[in-house]
Amino acid sequence: MTHALLLSLSAHPGLAAFAAGGQRLARLNSIDILVIAIYFAMVVYIGFYLKGTSNTGQDFFLAGREMTSWIAGLSFVSANLGSLELMGWAGSAYQYGILATHWYWIGAIPAMLFLGIVMMPFYYISKTHSVPGYLQLRYGQGASALSAVSFALMTILMSGINMYSMALVMKVVLGWDLNFSIWVSSVTVAVYVALGGLKSAIFNEVLQFLLIWAGALAIPVLGLIDAGGWSNLRRQIATNLGRSDYVHLWSTLGHFNTNPMGVNWFGIVFGLGFVVSFGYWTTDFLVVQRVLSADNLRSARMAPVIGAAFKMAVPLIVILPGLLALAVLPFPLVGQDVAVHTGQHSYNEVLPLMLVRYCGPGLLGLGVTALIAGFMSGMAGNVSAFSTVWTYDLYGAFLNRKASDRHYVAMGRWSTLLGVLVSVGTAYLVQHAASIMDYVQQLFSFFVAPLFGTVILGMLWKRATKAGGFWGLLCGTTTSIGLWTWVRNDPSALRYVAMSASAKDMAENIYRALWAWLVCVLVTVVVSLMTEARPVKELEGLVYGITPIPREREERWHQRPVVWAGIVTVIFVGLNLLFW
Repeated sequence: MTHALLLSLSAHPGLAAFAAGGQRLARLNSIDILVIAIYFAMVVYIGFYLKGTSNTGQDFFLAGREMTSWIAGLSFVSANLGSLELMGWAGSAYQYGILATHWYWIGAIPAMLFLGIVMMPFYYISKTHSVPGYLQLRYGQGASALSAVSFALMTILMSGINMYSMALVMKVVLGWDLNFSIWVSSVTVAVYVALGGLKSAIFNEVLQFLLIWAGALAIPVLGLIDAGGWSNLRRQIATNLGRSDYVHLWSTLGHFNTNPMGVNWFGIVFGLGFVVSFGYWTTDFLVVQRVLSADNLRSARMAPVIGAAFKMAVPLIVILPGLLALAVLPFPLVGQDVAVHTGQHSYNEVLPLMLVRYCGPGLLGLGVTALIAGFMSGMAGNVSAFSTVWTYDLYGAFLNRKASDRHYVAMGRWSTLLGVLVSVGTAYLVQHAASIMDYVQQLFSFFVAPLFGTVILGMLWKRATKAGGFWGLLCGTTTSIGLWTWVRNDPSALRYVAMSASAKDMAENIYRALWAWLVCVLVTVVVSLMTEARPVKELEGLVYGITPIPREREERWHQRPVVWAGIVTVIFVGLNLLFW
């Protein structure tokens, strides 16, 4: 242990006791408990308050399509601000350094802007209720059903991540039992989503977004002061680890073996920046559903642009705590799978550890509330998306096609409860992954990457056929699962999947997604060329180039989404150069 860490350990006896086997990091005082109780009361109240406004299918599943661009945009980015962002990438920043920022910048911003400027017109004017709903219109039931089943499975697994992460925070910070925390969070989410549907989820996500920033911002601010500024933090990390590659964003990506993530620039740019990023942000119904709730086409196009602007700032409250932990945490962290068997503390515990280090009474309650809000936001997003896809794309399409709108709303409420219960079971699967993000990236490569190939070909290529869409999606998905199984059974196969003997697990996830997308596109093109195409007139409103896009009615240039997308792009490029 370095001299800096020894000083840090002596300065924080609470962390020292925890490292020695203590059961909790802190105790909440009455102010902290009051802050948390008020939050739980507010989210449940919102659900009851909006119950009377969510009686039709459009109200319950699409929030009545009456959200402004700002509400839809904040909800759009907040739905993704669950454990994936907070716990997962804080732990990954400790594990991989500043390279984890790529999942926020090149792994999000271009795709979010592309969704708003290019893809939203098709989603919005087709009046579809989901991404599988778009595939139903474009390719028919085969591709739609396959994507609906895949998406429903993924959302349940992702919801389990949020449940487990919240329970882990309560265990690390307060010593609460994992099972108790999982059930408290799941019951709360089930109540407000089942009552108010997507509208309740969206309003709570906006509230949760504000709470997350209010509660989590203290960590980077106080942490940078403690470390002596950004330049001194970089020096401390290099001194503690004996290497400087943890604090460079691009300059270490020339080869697989010159950075802690074991990946190269090609994988980051094309695997993450194109396939995984575009697959998630443009086809994952969890986030697209929020944008579809906008009150008009311009709002629907502006919402992802607004979300992208806020997304660029999220590394401040997620990645920076992980980097701070590398400099000041008085004991080493290990992978989650190792932690389960040895009793050590995992990468996933970075954020609550930093929270306790820098937040005192009152502020600790706000910080814990921010983490709870993030987890419940992600959980609610997955559950509400699952409810929509199950009700319309599975139950309504195959089990009961002629039910009334009222019946579908009732089914949506019951499927919300069912989704929460199944998510509880999947929550326990996460503790067998090395880290939360390893688990999440596996799911993305299975389900999101091939789906993006199917959707983008359907939107941009009028020759894509029903058979091509179905077989491309099926082959892409099975390719990804097959590659994952190959590496699990034969670890040496990683060199073939990731194209380097020096590749590591995250590189495998990225390249597996890239292979799945390539197979999906290739099979879709080949099968489409061998089968009969649909008449062009049937594709109007579904394919770019043959669909008249409604003109927006902005009176001034500064109201145009493309102008703001350009501003976001300039800032995005500047940030990447700044942290090169």
